[in-house]
Amino acid sequence: MASEKPMVAVTCTAPVNIAVIKYWGKRDEDLVLPINSSLSVTLHQDQLKTTTTAAISKDFTEDRIWLNGREEDVEQPRLQACLREIRRLARKRRSTGDEDPAALGLSYKVHVASVNNFPTAAGLASSAAGYACLAYTLAQVYGVESDLSEVARRGSGSACRSLYGGFVEWQMGERADGKDSIARQVAPESHWPELRVLILVFRAESVVPARMAEMARCVQERDFPGFAQLTMKDSNQFHATCLDTFPPISYLSDTSRRVMLLVHRFNAHHGRTKVAYTFDAGPNAVVFALHDTVPEFVAAVRHCFPPESNGDKFLKGLPVPPVPLSDELKAALDVDPTPGGVKYIIATQVGPGPQILEDPRAHLLGPDGLPKPAA
Repeated sequence: MASEKPMVAVTCTAPVNIAVIKYWGKRDEDLVLPINSSLSVTLHQDQLKTTTTAAISKDFTEDRIWLNGREEDVEQPRLQACLREIRRLARKRRSTGDEDPAALGLSYKVHVASVNNFPTAAGLASSAAGYACLAYTLAQVYGVESDLSEVARRGSGSACRSLYGGFVEWQMGERADGKDSIARQVAPESHWPELRVLILVFRAESVVPARMAEMARCVQERDFPGFAQLTMKDSNQFHATCLDTFPPISYLSDTSRRVMLLVHRFNAHHGRTKVAYTFDAGPNAVVFALHDTVPEFVAAVRHCFPPESNGDKFLKGLPVPPVPLSDELKAALDVDPTPGGVKYIIATQVGPGPQILEDPRAHLLGPDGLPKPAA
């Protein structure tokens, strides 16, 4: 390259998180400050992740961004808020004299390319993984080492929870400037190795503070029945509130309600809470269970929602051994099967926070700063 300083590029990945105590709204729209604290489970990046490359060069004439191969408007306010915040932190670091070679590019424009390895509209927190990945990658490019909660939060509130692995609390904070509204890890991903997460992808169609303390206790003690019941209660209340608005917002579908019924009947048959569902702002179900429950529950899902044609592709992610369903459980489920109601299941587990990919071949941008052609 003829220029004295070549392009600096960094590629990172970040995880999806699933809230088990949800974030119910904002007390400050501009700073994206929540009205309550929330707690989430970080999912493993072997199954679900966003990959982002950020590059700076003195040859770039403007900031540009590509999402899943398509160029998007870089002027969208949330994106601009993230860029402004990371550049502010980089300038602040520079003024304190902690000079880093990467910080030389403060006046340079940035090119960003980002891809998800899961369907963006699958009711999964793609914006959380996306903005966490953006914040983390930009921080590497600009040499910023401070807490990134605020940068990620400016893009998408729940994104600050994807900055850590394991079990993560987003503290609502008290301050008007939001400096204490940050994410912190409650327990690492190694803490509860038996916990599994199943994402059921469907065919298209203030009690919180006490709950937070109780949920944190359930995680610390690996109390699955307590964790499961709180998760379902919080999801149900969230969706009841959505229906209670005018006009009502209905994120749940008939399939969602059938899955809820399936979970309750499965638990009733076993006489204890072995499985829990939660739903975010989308109809797909996220199901938590311990690893020894997963094979039987997947068999129950297959029984209630027989795969239409993709029997071999119905289960993605972690392997789940097939097991037969007992006649007693079939009778307890008592359903008219809904063929094809669930398109597929992604089986995953709790995973780590963002990662830096050291291999330059992982970059989504070529040496010219433009997206590499799809392989």
